[in-house]
Amino acid sequence: MIHVAMFVGFLALMVVPLFLPLPHQGATFYNNVTEFANFVIWGLWFPLVFVSVIFSGRSWCGVLCPLGACSEWANRVGLKRAVPAWVRWQGTPIVSFVVITVLAQTVGARDHAAGIAEVFGLTFLCAIALGFVYGRGTSKRAWCRHMCPIGLMLGVFSRIGAVQFVPKLPRGDNDAYAEKGVCPTMIDINRKTESRHCIECFRCVNPRARGGLMMLFRRPGTEVEQIRRHNPNAAEIWFLFLATGLSLGGFLWLVLPQYQILRQMVGAWAINHGWYWIGTSGPAWLMSVHPADHEVFSWLDFFMIVGFMGGCAIALAAALTVITAVSSWLAGRLGGDLDMRSRLIELAYAYMPVAMLSLVIGLGGKLFDAFALFGVPPMIVAGVKVLLFALSVLWSLQLGYRLLGVQSLSGLRRLVALVPMLVGIALIGAAWSPALFRA
Repeated sequence: MIHVAMFVGFLALMVVPLFLPLPHQGATFYNNVTEFANFVIWGLWFPLVFVSVIFSGRSWCGVLCPLGACSEWANRVGLKRAVPAWVRWQGTPIVSFVVITVLAQTVGARDHAAGIAEVFGLTFLCAIALGFVYGRGTSKRAWCRHMCPIGLMLGVFSRIGAVQFVPKLPRGDNDAYAEKGVCPTMIDINRKTESRHCIECFRCVNPRARGGLMMLFRRPGTEVEQIRRHNPNAAEIWFLFLATGLSLGGFLWLVLPQYQILRQMVGAWAINHGWYWIGTSGPAWLMSVHPADHEVFSWLDFFMIVGFMGGCAIALAAALTVITAVSSWLAGRLGGDLDMRSRLIELAYAYMPVAMLSLVIGLGGKLFDAFALFGVPPMIVAGVKVLLFALSVLWSLQLGYRLLGVQSLSGLRRLVALVPMLVGIALIGAAWSPALFRA
């Protein structure tokens, strides 16, 4: 019943605003249905579902998410084919995240009802189609494990959460994949070592059974501090770095005057070379075409947004990789164990708190904008953002410090190897400063 209610609720948020007149000037979420739907999705659901992983892991996915439920329902009556290698590839959810994130920007999903309906409607259709075709056994969620862009983010960040499910009869020390069994996300439950793929559906939890999993509470960040025991992998790091940069680009193009200057330069160059088509608008399913809202994107806008977001993702990922590599190299020179690549992957997990908080504040800005409607002074709102970011910085530094300790460093040597990571954290803060430190 919970999943049915969530499905109906999300469907209403997507569809009802399509049949309503455009919001009047001065409309807010408490006096206009369209603005209310927009606020619920981007001001409440988006930021709060991220914060929830710290306290309850991926409980959203297993208990509330209508996409995962639809995918599972489709699987019950579907073809039940084995999940192919291209779906199981660790880069598949990263590609899914990039496509959905960029599409949400180009169609204006944060501002227009049609954009919200397209992005979430397409996601629902993909979840249902994947569930219908793939997943052997009973009630599998290939979508949740392999393709969901939100599930990937929640899964990665659930590693710093306070909830874990551990096998009562552990077998082996490496996470394993199994399409057969009770787990809908195809975890071999007796060999479970990481939190990422567990959606906390509780189907494997039976207090009276000798086998299965049991739920435990832990200090937040424990799994990251001991990441070498919980299947660290480079794909998660690439996602962490690229997602932070891609989301950053999706925010900065809206607020930076330098972006508009660059857009004008590129547009002038294209026109001078006879590329007049670049000033025309494209299909509404690919870019924002809303003349009634005084927003009509051209091909120039489309390519600039995609290029700017991609450039930010690549630039930030490259910078953080280099900075973390310096920490890894220093740790090795100062007596750290493992090889340089393994040390780098471990240390990169320390960026998780500051990256997550940046995403919540930067892309969940509508939550903070709502405070002004209730009379909260802008300086207080800005102060709350700064305080939250400062706490995330301290948490990231603590994780880095503990990870270096696991790598056999102590005392001053550990602090020396931590310095480059402080530079990386400062870089993230500086990049997100228009969102973090503005009222």
